[in-house]
Amino acid sequence: MIQIQTPVWQDYELIDSGNRYKLERFGNYVLSRPEPQAVWDPALPQEKWRQLAHVHFALTGKGGREERGEWQHYRALKEPWFVQYKSKQLSLRFRLALTAFKHVGLFPEQAANWEYIASVCKRMQQPKVLNLFAYTGGASLAARQAGADVVHVDAVRQVVNWASQNQEASKLDGIRWVVEDAMKFVQREVKRGRKYQGILLDPPAYGRGPNGEKWVLEDHINELMQLCAKLLDEQQHFFLLNLYSVGFSALIAESLTQSVFRHLPAARHAEVGELYVPDHAGRKLPLGTYLRFQGGF
Repeated sequence: MIQIQTPVWQDYELIDSGNRYKLERFGNYVLSRPEPQAVWDPALPQEKWRQLAHVHFALTGKGGREERGEWQHYRALKEPWFVQYKSKQLSLRFRLALTAFKHVGLFPEQAANWEYIASVCKRMQQPKVLNLFAYTGGASLAARQAGADVVHVDAVRQVVNWASQNQEASKLDGIRWVVEDAMKFVQREVKRGRKYQGILLDPPAYGRGPNGEKWVLEDHINELMQLCAKLLDEQQHFFLLNLYSVGFSALIAESLTQSVFRHLPAARHAEVGELYVPDHAGRKLPLGTYLRFQGGF
C-alpha cells in the first residue's frame, strides 16, 4: 500500500497531534480540533497548545453522525480568512471559516490529490470532469485551473456557494454548480447518455440530500460506483475515490473498484493507499484512503 504525504505549503502545517486532537496552522491562525485517529500522546505539553492556539473546538456531543461542539476563543480570530495553495502547476485561494462541526472549509491533505488531478487534466484536451460530494471545491478548482470542464455536485447549497467564492478568490470561472443528491444526479446523467473523462468521488460516511435523501456509505457506494462506471469514458479516463470512514480500508476500495470497473484494464492496476500529514515530531497522521487509476493516454 502506498502512503502519500501532503505536499508542503506555506499556509498550512500540522504542528502537533495526540489525545484525539490535532494542532494546525491555517495561514495566520492556529486551531485545536478533534482528530479521532490521533490516539498517541501529544509531543507538546497542554500549556503549549493553549499558548499557540487561537481557538479550540470543545466537543459537546453528536448531531446526527457528526461530532458537535463549540469553538472556544483564546485569541482574536477574524472570519472569514483566506489561505493560498501554490505549487509549480497550481495557484489556488480558499476562504476559511469556523463551522459547527469542527471543519473550516478545507481538507489540506487533499493537496496531494489536487496535484494528481491537475497533472492528469493537463495531459488531456479539455476533459469533462465530474466531482461528486464536492464540498468547497478544492478538486474542482484544481481540475478547472488545469483546463477541464468541471461539473461540481453537492447536496448542500451553503457549501456550493462557498465553493463558488473559492472559485472567485482563485480568479477562475466556468465551473458548473449543481445542488443535488449525488445519486439522483448520476442516475439522470446515465439516462442522458453523458460521458466524463474524469470522475472524482469523495463520499461521506453518512449524509442527507436537499430533499431528505439518505446516504449511508456501506449501503450505497456500490450502486453509485456502478452508475459512475457507465458515465466514465472508456477511451480516455481517470477516476479518483476518497474514503474517510474508519471501517473502509484500502483493500475494500481496491476490491470494490476492480469489481465495478472490471471492463477497464487500468482499474486492475489502480493505485491505492493512505493520505497523511506529518506533525513536527514526525508522526504520520492518516487522513483517509484514496484510490485512483487512469487509462487511454
